[in-house]
Amino acid sequence: MKNLSPAELAVVANVDRDRVADDLAALVAIPSLTGVEGAVQTEVALRMTTAGLDVERVDTPAMDLAADPDFPGVEVPREVHPVVSGRLTGDAAGRRVLIAGHIDVVSGGDELAWTSPPFQPRIDDGVLFGRGACDMKAGVVAGLAALRAIAEAEVELGGEAMLVTVPGEEDGGAGMLAAIRAGCTGDWAVITEPTRLEIVTAQGGAITFTLTVTGRPAHAAFRRRGVSALEKLVPVMEALARNEEERNAAERMQSMRDLGLPYPTSIGRVSAGDWSSTVPERLVAEGRYGVRVGQTTTEAEEELRSVVAEACAGDEWLREHPVEVQITGGRFAAAAVPSDHPLPWSLGEAARDVRGRLPPFVGVPYGSDARLLIDHGATPTILYGPGDPEYAHSVDERVPLEDVAQCARVLAVWVMRALAR
Repeated sequence: MKNLSPAELAVVANVDRDRVADDLAALVAIPSLTGVEGAVQTEVALRMTTAGLDVERVDTPAMDLAADPDFPGVEVPREVHPVVSGRLTGDAAGRRVLIAGHIDVVSGGDELAWTSPPFQPRIDDGVLFGRGACDMKAGVVAGLAALRAIAEAEVELGGEAMLVTVPGEEDGGAGMLAAIRAGCTGDWAVITEPTRLEIVTAQGGAITFTLTVTGRPAHAAFRRRGVSALEKLVPVMEALARNEEERNAAERMQSMRDLGLPYPTSIGRVSAGDWSSTVPERLVAEGRYGVRVGQTTTEAEEELRSVVAEACAGDEWLREHPVEVQITGGRFAAAAVPSDHPLPWSLGEAARDVRGRLPPFVGVPYGSDARLLIDHGATPTILYGPGDPEYAHSVDERVPLEDVAQCARVLAVWVMRALAR
């Protein structure tokens, strides 16, 4: 570890992997599915308190947040959005930095496919397995360990460090909007989503859509008398594929171009027909449409509608029976911080001094709560966290505990430098 001051070395030494493992196992054991995050937030608040942070919990009524003009939408009904924040405060006139993360997780799915039950955390050869271990309770624990290490070393900060945990990221990000409305904003923020300990400065976004295709029913023995709604989905899919190719080829931001397909279009669910011997008269398809960096979700919706309308205009049946397009669920805008911004460089230099190398600055093809902090919280935000995102939402989701500890050490040094007196 080069270029670390004695105070920084002391804080780095305070990050204990065994305590990291205990914190993470405790959070993974609570099945905090999206919409039922209250219990895990109670546990997070307790652990923040014992770490020496000043803790506040705000439960925003769902009805109040839904009336907000910037409400990003939800897919899971709920009564409240519980937000927990923990602070280390020094000079009140100084900078404020945030470490943020979501504590909701997706379902464990088919538990029989797991090596061990998804909500019974298991440690094997330094790797912790369980639903939410990677996405993203490991990142929350890394932030907790970082601030605890600073508190235990009694470092005097020239500003305020805040750890913020939010619900509802998986279904649109309303929890982060609730946090912003509760005052959880700052000068800089790091969201500790799993990034392989690389620094994410740019992200694509996404909107979810539903297509309804109308056909004409007929007995299958006389199928030419009918019009199959399934067959009429084909020209729309072909148009979406051409649009996907064009919009990705037009991307100029190198970190996004490096992904190969930064803005995918995908149809993930299709239902049609009600009888095997009847030509289907109705089809419903649900999918995801990428939002480009620099494009709003409204502009992405307009582009999607235009592509579908053009496909319908080119088909004799669809001209008279156009496909209905609905935007459903959460809206994830794209987000970016310039690669020469001081935020990623300050974090990168801390990572270099702790881990011996400067992490790459990369882009990712999915959205996160970063766009809310950037767009509605006026807080430049990047992603940096432990774990491989390919394990997110997967069977036997996992994270190496040493990655969590390393992330905590980097974050601790970054906070100390960002808030140096």
